Amino acid sequence: MGDAEIIPIGTRGRPGRGTGTQQPSSAARGLAGSGRSGGSRPGGARSGGPGRQGTEKAPGGGGARPPAGDADPAPTAGDRPPVVTADREPRGGIPASDWLAALQHGAREVFGDEWELQLARFLAFLRRRVTGDYEVDEYGFDREVTERFLMASLRPIADKWFRVEVRGAENIPADGGALVVSNHSGTIPVDGLMTMVSIHDTTGRFLRPLGADLVFRLPVVGAVARKSGATLACNEDAERMLRGGELVGVWPEGFKGIGKPYSQRYKLQRFGRGGFVSAAVRAGVPIVPLSVVGAEEIYPLVGNVPSLARLLGLPYIPITPFFPLLGPLGLVPLPSKWLLEFGEPIRTDEFDEGAADDPMLVFNVTDQVRETVQQTLYTLLMQRQSVFR
Repeated sequence: MGDAEIIPIGTRGRPGRGTGTQQPSSAARGLAGSGRSGGSRPGGARSGGPGRQGTEKAPGGGGARPPAGDADPAPTAGDRPPVVTADREPRGGIPASDWLAALQHGAREVFGDEWELQLARFLAFLRRRVTGDYEVDEYGFDREVTERFLMASLRPIADKWFRVEVRGAENIPADGGALVVSNHSGTIPVDGLMTMVSIHDTTGRFLRPLGADLVFRLPVVGAVARKSGATLACNEDAERMLRGGELVGVWPEGFKGIGKPYSQRYKLQRFGRGGFVSAAVRAGVPIVPLSVVGAEEIYPLVGNVPSLARLLGLPYIPITPFFPLLGPLGLVPLPSKWLLEFGEPIRTDEFDEGAADDPMLVFNVTDQVRETVQQTLYTLLMQRQSVFR
């Protein structure tokens, strides 16, 4: 091609500036450095005035430079050197000392000033678990895991969420065997867990629950139940633990208690055949009635799916106002106010030998325990100001 004249787009068909005028536009004047006086002339030379020298051409045509003897102009934003980190690690990243300081600060915020002692105890716990240097009784009860993890996890729920208030804890024997008999409610047996942590925090003793077969058939729940001291609800195991000086807990209503509809709340179901009374009488230990108010409201049971429950081998499939409508969110229990009251112990060591085989005596003691729990429930309900307060 020949020496064609290139006309930039937006120049109105004229070569030169896009505006078609000889003066620079306002946008072009705004791009000029604010530290320079006067406009730029074609050719790169600054306009000079009276008593002022103009700029000189740099050798080699490399652009304008200030005249000799003048001070260097102030550097503009484009002339400043980039900011660098002088103390950066040779390989880049955050220094190891900063990581260590951050970890120490976080540990102090979470565990307090004695975080090093807490960390040493935790590492010692891990070493014992790895090496097998810990004790488990014949029922699978792991005292250390129960105290350090299960109780520590349940305590905030009992104190902050349900605000459990314990009454009559002095009726629990300080040592020796005893049988705690409680009402059962809540759709999901959360009342057993709250009873365990409440007894441990008020008396220092571990409650050994008697659980149904279904509890120990579940994959994870069964293992945790064994570790926490639960055992199968049978007279032989209950009697052995009572004779061994353990504090045993039983909920005679079973699934009928926790699975009853909300309209029948705080109405005790049948207490079974009195097998727990026979075990207590044979071991000669006291029976401590326990009444729990507040558990009925955590999952208000308004319906059931019996056909699906039979298919899955479950006692019931609960339907609450929030489950399964809200999905997993419906499994969050409502923050009801809980009251736990332990009644006066019923002594069994005064009965004659062979009293455990007397059906009338067993029935009378069972009925006495049931009536004590029921009347205490009514009293607590009248004393409670509201469900959530």
